[in-house]
Amino acid sequence: MLKMRCPSNVSRAFLIVSSFFGIAIAQTEGQSEVPLYGQSPAVYPTPANNGSTSEDWAAAYAQAYSLIAQMTLEEKVNVTRGYPGTCVGNTGSVPRLGIEPLCLADAPDGIRGQEFVSAFPAGIHLAATFDRDLQHRYGHALGEEYRGKGINMALGPCAGPMGRVATGGRNWEALSNDPYLAGAAMSLITKGLQENGVIATLKHFLANEQEWRRRPNDLGEAVSSNVDDRTIHELYAWPFMNGLKAGAASVMSSYQRVNNSYASQNSKLLNGLLKTQFGFEGFVVSDWGGQYTGIASANAGLDLVMPDAGYWGGNLSDAVTNGTVSEERLNDMVARQLAAFYYLGQDDTYPPPSIYSSTQKHLPVNVQGDHRTLIREIGAAGTVLVKNVNNTLPLKNPQFLNIYGYDAQTSPSPWQNPSRYGGGYEVNFGWKTLNGTLITGGGSGGATPPYVISPFQAIQDRVISRTPPGNLRWDFYSENPTPAYVNAEACLVFINSYASESFDRVNLTDEFSDNLVNNVAANCSNTIVVVHSAGIRLVEAWIDNPNVTAVLFAGLPGQESGNSLAQILYGDVSPSGRLPYTIARQQSDYGSPEVVNGSVSLDYFPQSDFTEGLFIDYRHFDRAGIAPRFEFGFGLSYSTFEYGSSLYVTDALSSVDAYPSADVQIVQGGHPQLWDILFEVSIDITNTGSMSAHEVAQLYITVPGDETPVRQLRGFGRLLLKAGEKRTATFQLTRRDLSVWDVVAQQWRLPRGSYDIAVGASSRDLRANGTIQITQ
Repeated sequence: MLKMRCPSNVSRAFLIVSSFFGIAIAQTEGQSEVPLYGQSPAVYPTPANNGSTSEDWAAAYAQAYSLIAQMTLEEKVNVTRGYPGTCVGNTGSVPRLGIEPLCLADAPDGIRGQEFVSAFPAGIHLAATFDRDLQHRYGHALGEEYRGKGINMALGPCAGPMGRVATGGRNWEALSNDPYLAGAAMSLITKGLQENGVIATLKHFLANEQEWRRRPNDLGEAVSSNVDDRTIHELYAWPFMNGLKAGAASVMSSYQRVNNSYASQNSKLLNGLLKTQFGFEGFVVSDWGGQYTGIASANAGLDLVMPDAGYWGGNLSDAVTNGTVSEERLNDMVARQLAAFYYLGQDDTYPPPSIYSSTQKHLPVNVQGDHRTLIREIGAAGTVLVKNVNNTLPLKNPQFLNIYGYDAQTSPSPWQNPSRYGGGYEVNFGWKTLNGTLITGGGSGGATPPYVISPFQAIQDRVISRTPPGNLRWDFYSENPTPAYVNAEACLVFINSYASESFDRVNLTDEFSDNLVNNVAANCSNTIVVVHSAGIRLVEAWIDNPNVTAVLFAGLPGQESGNSLAQILYGDVSPSGRLPYTIARQQSDYGSPEVVNGSVSLDYFPQSDFTEGLFIDYRHFDRAGIAPRFEFGFGLSYSTFEYGSSLYVTDALSSVDAYPSADVQIVQGGHPQLWDILFEVSIDITNTGSMSAHEVAQLYITVPGDETPVRQLRGFGRLLLKAGEKRTATFQLTRRDLSVWDVVAQQWRLPRGSYDIAVGASSRDLRANGTIQITQ
C-alpha cells in the first residue's frame, strides 16, 4: 500500500471517520493533514459464497460445487483466466465435465464489431429520457441480441464514470451525473439483459472518472482516485447497489487505483464493500489487462482475469499449492462463475456463439428483430430542446431548407477498423477529422451500426414527400457556408462533440463548430442548431445570438438518428428529453481544474483527491451559487404543463428506527431494509397545451444535516398527457433515498428532522414544495 504525500495547504476542516482510513482523521477542504488520507485498509478473507440468500442462487451454487468436487487443481485454475478465441473474452473450459468457455462481448449500447446487430443509443442518451419503461425495454432488447448471438456475458451496463470530470472521455457510456438516475437505469438494464439469460456486468467498479493515466505507463503507476467513505457510498457505489439489487451476476473492476490500491486487488472494495456489505453473489472480472498482481488480486476478491492468464495460470496453481492462496478461495472463484452460468439458466438451450471473424467466412445470425422501432423511440425521447424562440419548432411543413455542418451526413469512411465504427467529429490534441454524424462514442463502448439514418437523409425524405416536393441546399464541410439562400425558411446547422475511451476531451467546445454556427446565423435569421454530443457541450459562443432561434441537444441516438430527429423537428412527437448533466456558462464553473479536466499529474504515483465529495454537477452549482446556462433535468416541450399547488405525502411505515436492524441477513444489493418504502409523494399534472406530450416530473429532497447537497434527485416519472388531460405523478421514497452513510456507525442512518421535498420540471424549476418529518 502506497502512502501519498501530505500537502500543507489547509482550509476549513471537518471530521470524517472512514472505513477507508480505519481511524478518525481531520480532513481539509483541500487535502488531509495526516498521511493516511488516500489509503485503503485490508479486508480479508474473501467471503466464500454458497448462495444462501436466495433459492435461485442456492440452487445454482449447489450445481457449481457438484462440478468443483470433480475438478483437478489445474482445471479449476483454467476457468479463472481468459484465452484467445472468437469472442472479445473467452474463459477456460473443462471439456471432460462439459464446461464450455463463456463468451464475453462489448458493449453497453450494442454488440461491438459484429454484423446484423443494432446500434442502440448510448447510455447517456438513454438517461436523458428519464423513462423507466424505455430503460427496461432497452435492456431487454440488448439481451435478445446478446442471446441471439450466443454471447454469455454482456460487458455492461456502465455507471462508472459518474461524470465527476467534465471532460471525461467515457462519460457518454454511463448513465448520467446523478447517482439516483444512473442507479434506476442500471437496475432496469440489468433486469432486461438477464431476463434473456445474459449475464450483466456492472462496470467499472469503482471511481473510474478519467482516462488520462488510468493504467500504468512509462510515466509511472495509474492515477489514484482518493475518495472518502461517505462519498463512495452516497455517490459512486450508489448505482451499483441498484444493479446488484436487480440480480447482476458479474461486476468488472476498474483500471486505476482507489485510495492507492489498484481496484482489481483492492480488498476493501471487493471483499469489504461488494462481497460483504452489498452481498454480491456473482463474480468479479478484471477489465482487459487490468490485473497487476497475482496473489494480491486473488486474495482481494478478483475471480476472473481477462483477456489471458494475466498473473495467474500456473502461478495460481503454485500459490494454492504453497498456501499463499487458499484452495477455498480458488473454489470460490470457480463457484461464483459457474453459479452465474446456472443462475441465468445458460445450461438450458442457450445458443452457441455466432461471432463475426474478419478471417473466417460464416453464415451470420441476424438478431436485429424490430429493435429499430425502439431505437427510434428512445432517440426521440432522449433529445433535449433547450431553446425555442417564438415556437420556431416544430417546423411547419417547410418547402425550402438549408442544411449545414459536418454532422448532417454519414461518415465517408467509418470502417478503417472493422471492429470500431468511426463516425464523429474527432478533435483531439490538435488533430481534426470531419467524420460525419455522431451516433456513438469511441472505444470499446462504441456500437456497430448495420446502417445509419443521417439527419440529412431523414430531412430530405420529409422535404420530397410533401406535395409539391420541396427544395434543399446543403454544404456539409465549410466553416463559412455560402451562399446564404435567402428564400430558405430555416437553416439547420449540425455540429457534434466527440469523446472516446483512452483519452479525455480537450475542451467542452471547439472553435470550428462555434464559428460555423455564428457564420450561418450571420446570414440566416432562422438558424436551428442540432448538437450531437458525447457529453457536456458549452454553447456560450452563440446561444444568445438572436438569429439562433432553436437548439436541440440530440445526444448519441444510435442508428435511427435522423428518423428520431425528424420526429422532433416536424412535431410528430413533442420533445421530452431532459439534460442528464448541467451545461455551464464557462468551463471553470464545474469546479477546480481537476474536476474540469481530471488529474493531469506527471508524478510517478499520481493522486486525484476527490475533495469535492458529494458535490459534483448540479450539487456543486447549487452549493456554490453558480447559475448554469441549462440546469440538470432541464428540457423544453411543444406543450405546457401545470403542476398542482400541493404535494400529497403518505407514510408507508408508521415508525422506523434510525439504523437498519442488525440481525437481518444481507442480500444482494445490501441490507434489505434499505429498499423499504417509507413515503409516497404524489402531485397532479395537467397538460394545458394543445398537443399530446410527455412531461418529466422530478422529485428532489433536502436531507437535514451538515455537508448534504442543497437538493438531490430522488424520483422521476415521464407521463404522457393528452391536451387538457390531468394525471397524477407518484414517487416512492425508500429508506436509502432518505439516508446518509454514517462513517462512525458504518451504517446507513436516517437523520431525524425535517426533509424539504420539491417536485418540478428540472432541478431549478420546482413547482410545488413540502416537507417530510422523521422524528422517531
